Amino acid sequence: MGLTLTEKIISAHLVEGEMIKGSEIGIKIDQTLTQDATGTMAYLEFEAMGVPRVKTEKSVAYIDHNTLQSGFENADDHRFIGSICKKHGVYFSRPGNGICHQVHLERFGKPGKTLIGSDSHTPTGGGIGMIAIGAGGMDVAVAMGGGTYYITCPRVVKINLTGKLRPWVSAKDVILEVLKRLSVKGGVGKVMEYTGDGVKTLSVPERATITNMGAELGATTSIFPSDEITRQFLKAQKREEDFVELKADSDAVYDEVVEIDLGSLEPLAACPHSPDNVKSINEIGNMKIDQVCIGSCTNSSLLDMLKVAHILKGKTIHPGVSLAIAPGSKQVLNMLAQNGALAIMIDAGARILESACGPCIGMGQSPNSAGISLRTFNRNFEGRSGTKDGQIYLVSPETAAISAINGYLTNPQTIGDMPEFAIPSEFVINDNMVVTPANEADMENIEVLRGPNIKPFPVSKPMEDSIEAGVSLKVGDNITTDHIMPAGAKILPLRSNIPKISEHCFAVCDENFHKRALEMGKSIIVGGSNYGQGSSREHAALAPLYLGVKMVLTKSFARIHMANLINAGIIPATFKNEADYDKIDQTDVLEIKDLLNQIKNSDTLKITNKTKDFDFEAEIQLSIRQRDMLLAGGLLNYTKNNA
Repeated sequence: MGLTLTEKIISAHLVEGEMIKGSEIGIKIDQTLTQDATGTMAYLEFEAMGVPRVKTEKSVAYIDHNTLQSGFENADDHRFIGSICKKHGVYFSRPGNGICHQVHLERFGKPGKTLIGSDSHTPTGGGIGMIAIGAGGMDVAVAMGGGTYYITCPRVVKINLTGKLRPWVSAKDVILEVLKRLSVKGGVGKVMEYTGDGVKTLSVPERATITNMGAELGATTSIFPSDEITRQFLKAQKREEDFVELKADSDAVYDEVVEIDLGSLEPLAACPHSPDNVKSINEIGNMKIDQVCIGSCTNSSLLDMLKVAHILKGKTIHPGVSLAIAPGSKQVLNMLAQNGALAIMIDAGARILESACGPCIGMGQSPNSAGISLRTFNRNFEGRSGTKDGQIYLVSPETAAISAINGYLTNPQTIGDMPEFAIPSEFVINDNMVVTPANEADMENIEVLRGPNIKPFPVSKPMEDSIEAGVSLKVGDNITTDHIMPAGAKILPLRSNIPKISEHCFAVCDENFHKRALEMGKSIIVGGSNYGQGSSREHAALAPLYLGVKMVLTKSFARIHMANLINAGIIPATFKNEADYDKIDQTDVLEIKDLLNQIKNSDTLKITNKTKDFDFEAEIQLSIRQRDMLLAGGLLNYTKNNA
């Protein structure tokens, strides 16, 4: 029986466990990436481990999230990250060099390698044939120190692509179709592996768009084969030596199969407020719009931008629409400037933003009150744009551009003939915005620069033998990390200051949560299904840790957030009987006795609701390693204990 591509790469990197679906395995990590919203904590954690120099093949720190410098905080964080990278062997991509996933795809990603990044959209690297996984900052810090990265051995879903996309139908429409079929929970515990004759019709940037938004499925990662298309892309990036052909065996066996005829797809949009709330553009109709934003790690490649420029050429943006465009990297921006496409965008009335995440992470360009904004981004969670009642639709660059001209949502298939858009035979290469770290001989001479906003991260204590705590918050299904720990221009600068950022924890759901949790001293959070979906931000675990949260009890968890809770020393438990969720109210006092023994030896926790006087059970599906981590008080304590 043959192997899938996923199984080939994972087995080649397997250092612990067996390739048994659903079991915990440990894999060797070749590359890591961080971004500045999560990176400061990751490097503080790396420092705390006491490892003098990173042990990966390549680790890169990117500045792309917190680029709006309205105070000293972001600039101080950038300076800290730059200095610690110089000292400890990490390459540093300076502000303005571009979005981490776009730049990594262009300059550092290698087929067949493993990559973890402290950003949930790290699976973008699957577009070039990598096993690329989003993780918490602590997991990345451990990997940089040479430690093993642990995941649940995934099931592999074959997404068989046939045919060819029709004119003005895009890769964005492919992944929106997958989300429409499978939902934001449909990829949990799975890798999406793209195969079929349709694969060869998609360029690497198009493949990367699809793998990028695989994160919205809750998937461990997504991957395309490394083929002649991959080789051409790497050759154009002057990295042909990094190419290796990779594909699944012809007799590979998959756990599920999804068939997609590319030729049958039409332009789609994800409607507010979830990436899987997908409808066709024709179905939504000619909806008046207020804003269009083009860019993000999903759709900011040179190929995307050239299509946008073609549509905008000789046109003027509708007077009722604000259009903002953010090229994904310095390379993209430079080439647009050289070939005249940038001038076309400016002539049309577009507002050109820096090569960074920008409005995708709520860093500027918030729409007007109740404004309808079309965005080529990957998430449209409520409030994420910075406008609480903003109506955010996720669309392709083609749909975004033609709609910006007309002033209403427009099917790009009405444009007319589509020219051939192709990857250039040679990209403009200039890596002068990537700082090489000091060599080992000079490490001791490098000073790490810390600003006053950088505070130590909260360290949890070893687990106590009992918990008696009130429920500080009860929430429903599909709570995202944006609900738990919001982003945006006001909050992101506090990422290095857990005491301060914790004041905003759950503010989207309950403005009084922070105060109530502090007053309670220790507490428990109760949630519904798919709790913690979205970003990899470990602040969504560290802020509750600081506020005294001891356990999160839900119907089900998203993968990365559950791992982050364990890393922080917070118990992630799920109702054995989901009906018990309805029996618990906020402020109810829950008690768990003999906790150490239960965590160590049982898959079930026996819990008493002391307020309502009934007992119920919760499940803790944990590996032996995860149990030991909880008992130690989190990954940092566990790592120190086992150094």
